[in-house]
Amino acid sequence: MAEGSSSSDDDQCSSGMSFCDICIESKAKCETRHSTSKCSHIYCSVCITKHITAKIQENISMITCPDSTCNETLEPHLCRDIISGQVLDRWENALCESSILTSQKFYCPFKDCSGMLVNDDDGVIVRLSECPYCNRLFCAQCNVPWHSELTCDDFQEIKSGENEDMLLINLAKDQEWMRCPSCRFYVEKVEGCPHITCRCSFQFCYKCGNPWTRCNGGC
Repeated sequence: MAEGSSSSDDDQCSSGMSFCDICIESKAKCETRHSTSKCSHIYCSVCITKHITAKIQENISMITCPDSTCNETLEPHLCRDIISGQVLDRWENALCESSILTSQKFYCPFKDCSGMLVNDDDGVIVRLSECPYCNRLFCAQCNVPWHSELTCDDFQEIKSGENEDMLLINLAKDQEWMRCPSCRFYVEKVEGCPHITCRCSFQFCYKCGNPWTRCNGGC
């Protein structure tokens, strides 16, 4: 019974052939499929899989039919049987992210995290926030690591180089902030080695303030 069923499936698979314009080969009908649910273009499953994977690697979430004249888009749930779970997850996450308005998106200010966050405060001003990915505190208004001793207005003045009075100087001393030798922006080392790369791309030692090429951790 099982052998007869298998033979029937093989006969059905080989009963007709379709031509794939991507790999330029004739394939059995069971090895081909429509590119999308809304167009008539047919390709082999292997080529469609490669097409999807390549687009995801290029960070393209709205994947259209391989035919250059067709604008119909592929649907993740219809491709589950031919792509890996990893590619499917990346595709669905990218589609979800692309559906969020640009004005609502921002990213964790810590360089080693940069997780995408969504501003859903409904008009409520939120300052102190915790990144759900790295669990570190940051200011949602200034989009920088949390500045506990400063208001947002004070921080912005410091950032722009204005109002550098004795209060600011004393605060910088108390917090042991270092100033970038190149752009003079105040920098706070949260963790790690003293090698600092400022927002202006200048690299220096947080301990002695000398250019990193001169100090190289030897202070």
